[in-house]
Amino acid sequence: MRRNPMQKLISLMIAASLYSPVLWAQMDQPEADHPGMQMPASSAVTASRDPHAYADGYTLITGPYAQPQPRQLKLADEHAFWAVLGDRLEYQANSDSAVFDLQGWYGTTFDRLVVKAEGDITKGQLEQSETSFLWGHAVTAYFDSQIGMRLDQTVDGPNRQWLAMGLQGLAPYWFELNATAYLGAGGRTALAIDADYEVLLSQKLILQPRAQLNLYGKGDPANGLGSGVTDAAVGLRLRYEFSRQFAPYIGVEWSSAYGATADYLKAEGQPRSDTKVVAGVKFWF
Repeated sequence: MRRNPMQKLISLMIAASLYSPVLWAQMDQPEADHPGMQMPASSAVTASRDPHAYADGYTLITGPYAQPQPRQLKLADEHAFWAVLGDRLEYQANSDSAVFDLQGWYGTTFDRLVVKAEGDITKGQLEQSETSFLWGHAVTAYFDSQIGMRLDQTVDGPNRQWLAMGLQGLAPYWFELNATAYLGAGGRTALAIDADYEVLLSQKLILQPRAQLNLYGKGDPANGLGSGVTDAAVGLRLRYEFSRQFAPYIGVEWSSAYGATADYLKAEGQPRSDTKVVAGVKFWF
């Protein structure tokens, strides 16, 4: 006989009332009756992760896993490294001269000793050079502050010494920037700024625009320098990287003098501006 919906509902209520005492009785039984449903206390402790057990169970200087002194574990930024960088080592055919622009450093990620050397060699003789001894400290992820001294040597005039303070690093949009202010004897001041950018034509062929600007607070007639903007240079170099450590290049550079500096050059019979074809090598090790 077919039951109506009301009869079905009544049947379900009767079945539930008969089954519920059995269900509640099973739930009231002690846990010992269900050994398969319980994790032993020792297993629970073993499964939990010891917060000190990282890096093979050792911390640097404290905690139950620390090694005896002296401390043996070191992080990467605690090690001292060194490098020698040759940004420019080139020959300029127009003036039959060579130019070097070198940099070396030794130290850690955050603090290092930096030595910079830049100069011109004409017919085997060092005409002028600038050598800087700086202490660099990382102030951001992309920039180092630098403080120290610069020594200028020249054949035609007196040598100069400067206190130096500046920044060097990677500016937004991947520009390599180096800006340094100088303070010399007799109230002399100077500012040097140079920047370059790398255009990757391929994985090995790289085009590098470069610009440089020099300013002096007061004139230095003995060295043929006026006040204000003394000179600027813009170059374009194309290099081929056989490896990151060795990359020959060719290029062209335009340079010009301004103000009293240009007048000094004119009085000596030298041009105020010049265009040079260069060939050289960029390296580091």
